[in-house]
Amino acid sequence: MNRLLIFFAFLATLVLKVSFIQAQDNLEGEIKAHLGTPKHSLQQIFAGERFPNIVVTPKGTIVATWGTSSLKSRRSTDGGETWSDVVEIQKPGFQSGGLTVNDKTGEIIVFTEEHHPPAKISVYISRDEGSTFEPLEASFGKDSRGNGPDLHMNDNGVTLRHSKYAGRLIRPARCYSGKNDRSLWPKHYTNAIFSDDGGKTWNVSEPFPGFGFGEACIVELSDGTLYYNSRRHWAPEGESPLRRWSATSSDGGKTWDNVKFVKVLPDGPQNTNYGCMGGLTRLPIKGHDILIYSNCDSDNGRNRGTVWASFDGGKTWPLKRRVFDGSFAYSAMTVGRPGTVTEGNIYLNFEGGPKGGSTVATLNLAWLLGGEKTGDGKIPDSLK
Repeated sequence: MNRLLIFFAFLATLVLKVSFIQAQDNLEGEIKAHLGTPKHSLQQIFAGERFPNIVVTPKGTIVATWGTSSLKSRRSTDGGETWSDVVEIQKPGFQSGGLTVNDKTGEIIVFTEEHHPPAKISVYISRDEGSTFEPLEASFGKDSRGNGPDLHMNDNGVTLRHSKYAGRLIRPARCYSGKNDRSLWPKHYTNAIFSDDGGKTWNVSEPFPGFGFGEACIVELSDGTLYYNSRRHWAPEGESPLRRWSATSSDGGKTWDNVKFVKVLPDGPQNTNYGCMGGLTRLPIKGHDILIYSNCDSDNGRNRGTVWASFDGGKTWPLKRRVFDGSFAYSAMTVGRPGTVTEGNIYLNFEGGPKGGSTVATLNLAWLLGGEKTGDGKIPDSLK
């Protein structure tokens, strides 16, 4: 009898996974939705404080979070034209980034810490498109070095779609090695946390190869490969930390290899040895791996906010365009959903903008194609 029950449980799990994989087809659209009339607009949605994150649910609701004294959110159901009143998720609460939408259920998982980490982690969940949030009991494992995750301050997580790990939730994480202190930067590293039970239990990946790394981003490519892109606070003498670093995973985010110094992508202003949180997203287009990355493109100070485009899953970055000339620091990025009012839009939540605070830029690929060539790779002929 026990064997029979185990068999039926396995069969039910298999049916659910196959159904989920089939449902993902609705989350990948056509490239034409990203072309047409160029879009570029800026709108302040929070004042004061710091630390942006932003996601879009499968139904097309945009949810942005922000804050250091309390974790706050706002939502938009009309593609970013208007925004709701502020919802206070936790007070005191410190933005931990990594907002993660469960594409299977539409639930939004939010992470907070009591203060600048290392600190106690709390998890919240919204089951109503970001209208309300409630605590979620969640546990976190340790990595192979015996360290639990620190979560501040990374770009959003994703639901995997394209491999045998479909349905897994994964978001970037990090390890402060006990304290955010310059003397400990050579021991800092990044990794990822992933969950196969809807966010209740989080396993910790192997570390991103190397030390001195900080905030990171993860996207899944169309063949199921995960592309990881990280900030770096410190590097051994002779290795410049002023550009980003990347790696890939073929096992659902458990391990990372193919480490690469991404010479074309700046890691914050070039007059500091410190880096800057950047945003990363993959446009949900069938058969394409178009990635968009954001950071400041500045020789001096956090300004000149810019986005770069890759058309080959992060191998090359042949195109860039300035979003905002003035103040531009931490940034987080997401993309609209096929079949919703957000389809074809890129949403960039950044520190700075014309009024300061948290500014959301609404962009699209058509606008970005009017940008500047970097000399790193080529733009596909079909898009010229």
